[in-house]
Amino acid sequence: MLEPVTSLVLPSGINPVCSMEALGLEVNEKTSLGKKTTDFLSVVFSLSPFLRDCAEKEPRFLLDLLEAGFDETAETLIASTTALGMRSEAEADLMRDLRIAKRRMALLCGLADLGGWWKDKQVTETLSSFAGASVSAALDFILLSQHNASKIVLPDSAVPQSDCGLIVLGMGKLGAGELNYSSDIDLIVFFDDRAEIDLLTDDPITLLNRFAKSLIRILQERTADGYVFRTDLRLRPDPASTPLVMPVEAALTYYEGQGQNWERSAMIKAKPIAGDLDAARAFQADLRPFIWRKYLDFAAINDVHSIKRQIHAHKGHGEIAVYGHNVKLGRGGIREIEFFAQTQQLIAGGRNPDLRQRETISTLYSLVTHGWLKEEYADDLTEAYWFLRGLEHRLQMIRDEQTHILPDTPKEMAIVAALHGETDVKKFVARIRSTLLCVEHHYANLFEASPDLGSTCGNLVFTGDDPDPDTIQSLKQMGYSRPLDIIKIVKSWHVARMPALRATQAREMLTELVPLLLDTFSRTQSPDEVVFSFDQFVSGLPAGIQLFSILKNNPELVSLLVRILDGAPKLAEQIARKPHVFDAMLTPGSEAQDTSHASLGLILDTSLKRASSYEQCLDAARRFCAETKFQIGVRYFSGVQNYETTAQEYSTLAEVIIGKIFEIVSEEFSLKHGRVEGAKVAILAMGRLGSRELTAASDLDLIFLYDAPD
Repeated sequence: MLEPVTSLVLPSGINPVCSMEALGLEVNEKTSLGKKTTDFLSVVFSLSPFLRDCAEKEPRFLLDLLEAGFDETAETLIASTTALGMRSEAEADLMRDLRIAKRRMALLCGLADLGGWWKDKQVTETLSSFAGASVSAALDFILLSQHNASKIVLPDSAVPQSDCGLIVLGMGKLGAGELNYSSDIDLIVFFDDRAEIDLLTDDPITLLNRFAKSLIRILQERTADGYVFRTDLRLRPDPASTPLVMPVEAALTYYEGQGQNWERSAMIKAKPIAGDLDAARAFQADLRPFIWRKYLDFAAINDVHSIKRQIHAHKGHGEIAVYGHNVKLGRGGIREIEFFAQTQQLIAGGRNPDLRQRETISTLYSLVTHGWLKEEYADDLTEAYWFLRGLEHRLQMIRDEQTHILPDTPKEMAIVAALHGETDVKKFVARIRSTLLCVEHHYANLFEASPDLGSTCGNLVFTGDDPDPDTIQSLKQMGYSRPLDIIKIVKSWHVARMPALRATQAREMLTELVPLLLDTFSRTQSPDEVVFSFDQFVSGLPAGIQLFSILKNNPELVSLLVRILDGAPKLAEQIARKPHVFDAMLTPGSEAQDTSHASLGLILDTSLKRASSYEQCLDAARRFCAETKFQIGVRYFSGVQNYETTAQEYSTLAEVIIGKIFEIVSEEFSLKHGRVEGAKVAILAMGRLGSRELTAASDLDLIFLYDAPD
């Protein structure tokens, strides 16, 4: 018989309301329940009416659980739940058996958590696996019953979900394997009409909607046995006007043309949990370009982070009151840790597949591995995450409520503390507060400590017909000699006279940047001339959102851009043509990049591995070359390295590119035209490349030599 790792004690003033005898469990040699175990169970069932109710309904299961162990019982329970869809003869039987299984799983996970037998991660993973098994069982039953009623024809009735075309994605915590104790489950259901299933109807949408409604009813309808999971399908595209089951082609069209950044963020955690897994994998592959952009995507964080700002809009930022605090959505809560990880994933995950993790904690440590996050920050956030998840579970297992709100009275807080193994409520509250403050601190450093885009030199107003007198005075104080001309230029940015400013979002971003730009320009020797140069630079941009969002989220790059505009017009032309070259300056460690032949070759090889066609390989090589040339130019321009080193680096880059392009082109040529056996080709570098004195503007003078059998 298992003994709990964690001992729990009833808080003073709270009397025990449950004994083993009340559950019909006699403490004797036959049951072999030891005193430590019975004391633990008595405290748990006195503090949690829900767990007590679960045990009262099935005391025999409780004894078997403690005898067999949590791991083995959970594994058996998940397997038997998965099989229910094939075994049940009637929907009522399935619904009853699923609810009994859920009650058993709730008791199992609650005790394993409170007794210290399982860590929080194992609790969330087990709850998620059980939810997946429940959804799969319900779908099996629906498909099989429809097949048996001759409403559809399954390709293989022995495996109902095989090639059925239905794709069931688990979203959010379910997809990530992080389900909380009393969680809803978020699902999206798609249908791929290329599947072998025959729906035997001229109105497939209506039939598929009935499938979805049956799925929801089986899982969430309350019966005498309770419910399995509250189920939400509202994360699908445009839920107010689309069917519950959306065709794959329509979904892909929506995401490509109208998909929003919050949907990209949601899709990071999406995981196929039931249905046609082959169709699901194909769908997710098609969706990958929507989620993961090939350039560092700073524009994304504005939309994603706006959700968090709405949560905090009415709260203010004073002392955190632990009593009544929301540990999920409140300041320093679970959502801030999730956003901390997901926002950086959206920014950099397109360029680095290693960052494409579903789990929050594994994402944090991937960010550490690739230089986006300090390890001590990840350690702090990981400890806080599991502590807050543990709190969340205890709040929910008291009455099986989907709540994240801490109690607002000391007596109720004492119950939560006792379930956490704490006897000193003041110390427990202090730990909660320090945890929330720690998370808030790290989150603020990443998001909420936004760059100060204001100016310390007074008003800067660029609206209205007439120039604002205070703005004229402010510009003079900042060192501008032609303030009226400066005002005229800035006002022109508010209208879509340039290609880069036709998008409303681009104009809004540039408007936010104006105070920072003018302040930075004012620190140069000729601020008026720099404004004119910047205006000309913007007029040459094909689009502005990408560059402006990079500058907004990395204000230190504004100074670099100003120096480039003032003294390196060729580098400015590179930025105008390809704003993504700035990405290279944002990758951790870019200022001291290893530019050896081997290192550059390895980086290029990594980029090429993600290319699936000849043209994609060439595009990847061009992108790598442009970014690396820009990095080299900036290091020279900034005085980090001398001319000789720069010439060597340009030459090494050219050699790496030529060698790799030669391999790619040779392979493509051979596929179309074959090879000449025994032939050899060499490329001879002439001029500046031959002497390794290449400049940024140098052409490549090459001679191709070959030899072949007669």
